[in-house]
Amino acid sequence: MADKVLIYSRFPKTMMARFAERFELLDTGGKPAREVFSADELGGIRAMLTAGGSPLGAEAMDLFPKLGAIVCYGTGYDGVDLQAAVARNIAVGHSPGANAASVADIAMTLMLATTRRILVADQYVRSGDWAGSKQSPMMRPQAGMPGRRIGVYGMGEISRKIAARCAAFESEVGYFSRTKYDLPYQYFPTLEALADWCSVLMIAVRAGAETQHVVNADILKRLGEHGYVVNISRGSVIDEKALVAALSDKTIAGAGLDVYEKEPHAPDALTALPNVVFAPHIGGHTLESHVAMQNCVLANLTAFFAGKPLPYGVKSA
Repeated sequence: MADKVLIYSRFPKTMMARFAERFELLDTGGKPAREVFSADELGGIRAMLTAGGSPLGAEAMDLFPKLGAIVCYGTGYDGVDLQAAVARNIAVGHSPGANAASVADIAMTLMLATTRRILVADQYVRSGDWAGSKQSPMMRPQAGMPGRRIGVYGMGEISRKIAARCAAFESEVGYFSRTKYDLPYQYFPTLEALADWCSVLMIAVRAGAETQHVVNADILKRLGEHGYVVNISRGSVIDEKALVAALSDKTIAGAGLDVYEKEPHAPDALTALPNVVFAPHIGGHTLESHVAMQNCVLANLTAFFAGKPLPYGVKSA
């Protein structure tokens, strides 16, 4: 008899196919578990699969008295109350680094699209303005990548791939993180110092209480009128209201965003702005990344049901 796994968050069926081959899946479809399954069914759940950003606190955990493992699909686990999990002897797993290359690629894509105004250029061609020799102030020359100062906030696996890609574009790279590493990039002791130095701030830090709205009006002002911000981590890291204000009054030049505070809803005040490039949280959404993330999920669930430690457990849990 196959082990049962509760699918706590909403996932496309195709992404669950490999897990269905190994386990009996109880899929909530993203609805509250109590609305979909009986108390008896939930009472026997020992493992669940969730999206890392989905809120999963103590009250939710207590619905599953036998719960022993929470496995996050992807790198993030910011939605999981780790202290509550530890207190209940629940192991938490994720997929560290599995989508790092893909997320780094989307970070570069957003940066290039924003700084080189690719969407504006696309519309300039589509509208016939280029063919008609119509002048556009939005098409004036922009700074290129050689010599551009790129500030990376965070220095995990994704951040390191972003930094390496930026260096390949002949840019100067600096970073701020809680730890200084032996890397060929300039280290800054504070986020403020990094923002003062760079013209593009790449946000690739892990989300949590300590990073909530840490990129605020002051940090954005430090970037300056020719500065850009790119966020591929979590929407909670940026104060969205401050970002809208900074983009609207040209405190900064533009932004590239793959994540938002309340997904899947990007605020109208933000989407109405012409100096922002948007993506629908697709940083890790490549075929290769999904295979790698699924491999981590399968390894974590297989180990748990075999009574072994999770090979990709969250260290702080």
